[in-house]
Amino acid sequence: MLAYTTSRTAVPLQPSDPLHPALSLSFAPTQPQPCSFFPAGAEIYAQGENAGSLYQVEFGAVRVYRLLADGRRQISAFHLSGEIFGFEADATHHFFAEAICGTGIRSFRLATGVDMSRELLPLALRGLIRAQEHLLVLGRQNAIERVAAFLVDMAERQGGLSHVELPMSRTDIGDYLGLTIETVSRIFSKLKERGIIRLPSLRTVEIAKWDALHGMGE
Repeated sequence: MLAYTTSRTAVPLQPSDPLHPALSLSFAPTQPQPCSFFPAGAEIYAQGENAGSLYQVEFGAVRVYRLLADGRRQISAFHLSGEIFGFEADATHHFFAEAICGTGIRSFRLATGVDMSRELLPLALRGLIRAQEHLLVLGRQNAIERVAAFLVDMAERQGGLSHVELPMSRTDIGDYLGLTIETVSRIFSKLKERGIIRLPSLRTVEIAKWDALHGMGE
């Protein structure tokens, strides 16, 4: 078995590796970018660290979170394969980013003298819209609405398939939705009992009744 002695391992990229068009046009092509492997729980960057790079998830998943004054954790975002994160308004990271499972991350620094604001604006706005939608979900008083909206979002981000992979734990989902793990587990069971979802495994959800789930999440 391969043992990792550090939090990340550089993996050489292949020419066929997918790259977001905005990044391929805006970052220096002469600098080969390694894909770093982060095992589950490894820190990608910390709150307070210098920013200046963007990150693309090659495989796996990332949680972005902040620790509250009382020690609780509030997850603000999950990022899945192909998604870009790490946007900051200044030169400092304001949240922690951590690998949920074994995750490949490619980082990019600005090419000297390149103005990439036009290319990155749509990506930044997409992230802003997702953050606003998350705030709307947190504002719902009904916990089942929060979980339903979360499952619909995960399904849509994975191509709208009925089988949804959830790399995050029930605790992660609770910290994202402002719910306890007991509440999250109870709602998953309730949705299963109603025939709205099936649970083939702990990290897989099969959506049986799309309309019903979508109606709950609206």
